Amino acid sequence: MTTIDDLVARAREGVHRPGPDEALRAQRAGALLVDIRPAAQRAAEGEIPDTLIIERNVLEWRLDPTGSHRIPQATGYDLEVVVVCSEGYASSLAAASLRELGLHRATDLDGGFVAWAAAGLPTRQGDRQEGSRGDRQGDSREG
Repeated sequence: MTTIDDLVARAREGVHRPGPDEALRAQRAGALLVDIRPAAQRAAEGEIPDTLIIERNVLEWRLDPTGSHRIPQATGYDLEVVVVCSEGYASSLAAASLRELGLHRATDLDGGFVAWAAAGLPTRQGDRQEGSRGDRQGDSREG
């Protein structure tokens, strides 16, 4: 029998997971930071400026470069994607799914939004809708 801990460990095997500072540098260099948390969680915790909001249930459809429901940013399989959840567990599974689609540079933020905020990096109040990118800066083990 496989447990969720087994699935997460398997999803992380051989994958570099950037910490907050490295993820910020990647974002500034053109990587997509993709927040997969549901709206209620983003509203409660906050958001990272300039992230792309794609809730988990539609992630693969939006980022598949050949899919009919892809977003404009889904330009090819070499796209660098850093998936963000709350603490870095659901994002590991999501990034593994993107790699299965062929997005070989997909990874996730080690520690998730909680680690980003704890590192003192920019956050803002959460209020954006899926598919949006923010440009304003503001002041348990689940995705």
